Amino acid sequence: MPPASRDSTLSVVAYSHLRLGGAFLEPVLDMVGIVVDDMARSLAFYRELGIPIPEGAETEDHVEVALPSGVRFAWDQIDMVRSFNPDFQPTSGDGRVALAFLCESAAEVDAVCGRLVAAGYAIHKQPWDAFWGQRYAMVRDPDGNGLDLFAPLDQA
Repeated sequence: MPPASRDSTLSVVAYSHLRLGGAFLEPVLDMVGIVVDDMARSLAFYRELGIPIPEGAETEDHVEVALPSGVRFAWDQIDMVRSFNPDFQPTSGDGRVALAFLCESAAEVDAVCGRLVAAGYAIHKQPWDAFWGQRYAMVRDPDGNGLDLFAPLDQA
C-alpha cells in the first residue's frame, strides 16, 4: 500500500527537522524494508508483534507503516523489487542483519513468544536470561529474517 501521499515520504522526524529549517549533516535512518515471498503471511506475522498494519494491505505489492519511533517499516513483494532491480535474487540462510524489538518487560518477551507459537510460528531460540542483563529471544519471520525480542531483566 503506498504511503498516504507519495509527495510526503519523509518520516515525522525528518520532516520536523526540515520544517524547522535544519540541514541534514548525515543521512537519517527513515525506513527499514523487507522483501517478502508472501505478503499476507508476512503481514500476519508482524501483526502478531503488534505492528499496526491496516486491514486489506495483504493484496498490495508495497506496504509501509510509520512506527511510534518515527521510522517507517515496509514490505515489498519480490516482483515489486524486480520492477526496478531486475537482477534481484533473495538471499537464503542466516542474514547479516536482525531486527531487534524492545519489549516492555522480560515477561513480555515470553508472552510475545507464546503468541507467536500459538499462531503457528516457530521460535529460533527460546527466551533466556542473557549475560548482558536482558531477557532475549530469537525468532524468524516467514521469509527467514532474524528478529530479536528483548527487555531488561527485572531488577530485584
